[in-house]
Parts: sequence; structure tokens; C-alpha cells
Amino acid sequence: MTDRGSRVKDFLLMTAGTAIMVLGIYFFKYPNHFSTGGVSGLSVILAHYLPSMTPGIIGMVINGLLLILGYAVLGKDFGFKTAYVSALQSLLLRALELILPMDAPLTTQPMLEIIFAVSLPAVGSAILFNIGASSGGTDIVAMVLRKYTTLDLGRALLISDCVITLMACVAFGMETGLYSILGLVMKCLLVDMVLENINTHKCFHIITAHPEQIETFITRSLKRGATRIHGEGVYTHEGREVLLTVVNRHQAVQLRRYVKEHDPEAFLLITNTGEIIGKGFRGIN
Repeated sequence: MTDRGSRVKDFLLMTAGTAIMVLGIYFFKYPNHFSTGGVSGLSVILAHYLPSMTPGIIGMVINGLLLILGYAVLGKDFGFKTAYVSALQSLLLRALELILPMDAPLTTQPMLEIIFAVSLPAVGSAILFNIGASSGGTDIVAMVLRKYTTLDLGRALLISDCVITLMACVAFGMETGLYSILGLVMKCLLVDMVLENINTHKCFHIITAHPEQIETFITRSLKRGATRIHGEGVYTHEGREVLLTVVNRHQAVQLRRYVKEHDPEAFLLITNTGEIIGKGFRGIN
């Protein structure tokens, strides 16, 4: 993929990821007063004490101030992706408040609502993290702190999320507060799970006596690279070629079917892998 094509793909993924986050925040988090940390959680709480302002407006103000802080302190180091996602999220939330005002939750089932309030933003966040973007907000604070301090930022952000979540107990009562605490735990688990699922590829070790056809299929049909290693059977001492390649899930089905059809005697080892660094996959950061 060309650099331009890669940029367009990242732009579309950032937009889609942000839109998914906004759906969860606006339709499920805001009307139920769920606060699981971050700017959206803080906006829910502040809107309770500032009834003349909506969570969307408060979130837009906070994100705007944080964007200014990011550009002022970090300058060129401040990422375009973070700025774009943060601005888009604020605009979409405000647009939904104007077009589809929410006066009450969609259902009368808070457990169902908390699942959607957490899972949709978790999926959106995982998409953003996977392309090196973030939703801004408290992440901008982390970027500033990283520049000037040696704080454990992951722990600091988790503590801030916990404090914001506990504030929901005071603002909205223990029931809503407990749902918010449950949501925070679910969020921490879901982002990692979704991100791992997105990044999962299949690593093939193919032991075969006829490697040429399989190599051609990998390089020409699947458009992937492969490494050939010469091996020897321990019992028979016959020479065997070992092909090593990494493909995505769809390609894995094609490769497995091809090997079974063209070399039924081949021995395949197929494993899941989530961290692949190199050409065609993730660059070294």
C-alpha cells in the first residue's frame, strides 16, 4: 500500500473508531450518568452540577482547552491524529445533542445499558490505538506529563479514572456509582481484548518436500513473504524444507486449504501471534 493509501486508510479508521465511541458515549453513557473516567466521565458529573450546560458542551470545552495545552506545550510533537479525533468526538457529540436530544435512557435495563456504554467506546478506542491514535482528553495530559516528569503515566491515568468514577457515587447515588465502577473494570479488560483480537495473525510453519508451489501461492496469490529453512527428519533423516510465513485470518484459511490440496503429506504448525514487527506489518516505534 502506498503512503497516500495508508494515510487515507488511517483517516477512515480514525473516523470510524471515533464514531463508534461517540455512539456508546451519547446513547448509553450520558443518559444513564455512567462515569468511567476520562473527559466524557468528568463531563457527565460536571453537567449534574451545571444544569445549564450539557455533557457535550462541557466535553467540548475541556477537549478544546486540552488541545490548546497540547499544542502550546508539545508543539510539533503533538500528534495530528490525537487532535483530529479529539475535535471530531466533541463535534459529533454536540451534533447529536442538537439533532437527537436524549431525555432518558433508551431502555429500563441499566445492566444492558452499561454493556453498550463500555463496549462501543472500547471497540472504538482499540481501533484508534491500533493505528497509533488516541481519543485525546486525558491522554493529552499524559503526553504533557511524559515530557516533564518521570511519573508512571499508566498508573496515574488509572488513578484519575478511579477518582472520577468514585465521584459518580456522590453525584448520582450508590447504584449509578457501582455501575460506573463496574464499567471502569469492563473498559480496562475490553480494550485489551479487542486490541488483541484486531492484531491477531496466524504464523505458519509448513514442513514439506515440495515447497515451490506453496512459495508461489504465498508470494503471488496472498502477496506475503516467506522464509525457507532447510530441515531434516529426526527418524528418517530425510531432508525437508520448512516454510515460515505470517498471514491474516482470511489468508490463513486460503493457505491451509491450498497446502492440504497440493501436498497432503505436509506438516503444518499454525499459531496465533499478536505482535509482528516488520515490512507489511507494524513498524518499529
